[in-house]
Amino acid sequence: MDRRAWWLVVLNFVVPGLPQTVAGNRRLGRIGLTATVVTWIIVGALIWGLIANKPLLAALVTNAFFLWAVQIYVVLIGLLFVVLTIDTLRMLRIVRLSAASRMLAPLSTLVALGLVVSGLSYGVVQAGVARDVLGSVFGNGVALEPVDGRYNFLLLGGDSGKGRTGLRPDSLSVVSVDAETGSTVIIGIPRNLQNVPFSKSSPMYSLYPNGFNCGNDCLINALYTEGENNADLYPDAEAQGSTAGIEATKDGVEGVTGLTIQNYVLVNMAGFEKLVDALGGITVDVETRVELVEGSDGNLKHHGWIEAGEQHMDGRTALWFARSRKTTNDYDRMKRQRLIQKAILNQFSPLTIVTKFQAVAEAGKATLETDIPESAVSTLVGVAEKAQGQETGNLELTPANGIVTGDPDFALIKSLVSEAIADASGTSSSGAASD
Repeated sequence: MDRRAWWLVVLNFVVPGLPQTVAGNRRLGRIGLTATVVTWIIVGALIWGLIANKPLLAALVTNAFFLWAVQIYVVLIGLLFVVLTIDTLRMLRIVRLSAASRMLAPLSTLVALGLVVSGLSYGVVQAGVARDVLGSVFGNGVALEPVDGRYNFLLLGGDSGKGRTGLRPDSLSVVSVDAETGSTVIIGIPRNLQNVPFSKSSPMYSLYPNGFNCGNDCLINALYTEGENNADLYPDAEAQGSTAGIEATKDGVEGVTGLTIQNYVLVNMAGFEKLVDALGGITVDVETRVELVEGSDGNLKHHGWIEAGEQHMDGRTALWFARSRKTTNDYDRMKRQRLIQKAILNQFSPLTIVTKFQAVAEAGKATLETDIPESAVSTLVGVAEKAQGQETGNLELTPANGIVTGDPDFALIKSLVSEAIADASGTSSSGAASD
């Protein structure tokens, strides 16, 4: 009887439903066995997708309906396992076991039940978190096709604060990714770039046919506020998951780079700390020591230095590193921001996502805003995977590359952008759209 009891305990854990099939309620056993086989098939298909068809797997796990179905299925499987375990306990005939087995066999059964239910509950929670993030962060629009074979995203670091009118992006970049190969170029745009041109198709052209050229008040990072003040120019922005300020900034960046900007990602700089901390910090190769200072000019607080060399930073330190102006200038800061961006992209490994998924997801909800539609996520996940295995190209539109922010040569800028994309792609094609 002891041997029989332990076999039932093991089989209930390994092949739920089999104990009932061989020694109990066969109808219940068939239900349990069917559910077990179906679950094995599903798990096997997911493993196969992870190995052989990652795009298909990405399409599934980034689909809100699929995640909802997974939650329902896992809950039902959990309830069925509870019923099967209780029935297995009945089948043990505890009163006929030896003293040791009378205590250990039921205890082992309940421990197995706890392990399985805990694992299934974890799966339900993670699927719910993923579904919540998809609904909270991403839009509902139609996925856009690549332009000239590339996806071009406007990446903004949002900086709203005391003494500012609205939100002024503290960091502007274009991330251009080859749709086939994943080759990536990050183009850093100085926030103080002036005379930004607009194409005739841009609503902003009606206000600034000769460019955004009203002096020091008309820097490129002021386009957000300018767009918000003229929201009637972009009546469909909100319906498309964007804002008039974002659309005006996109139009300006298109005029500067010659690239068609399909989507934007706005990073809340305050929430940025949480994202870095959720990743467990990031490792950055610091070129020159940077002073950690916070506060206004009249009330500066010194917190030390980030020394040159490889440094592991928490969220607070990374934010200081990305934004510090003390002892440095805007162009140095642009370079540091690009280092932070690359470090975060490199840190998003599958292991990190699996082990820290909930913290990363919650931080992402508080940090990111985008008009990238949910339907495009699976495609972009595949492109991002290709990009991770390659060196990211970098172009800073700074005086070091011959750019004078007060009087930019936009023909030169577009030429530099084309060259950077061609170098990253290993081709001679420009990848830039014409005006």
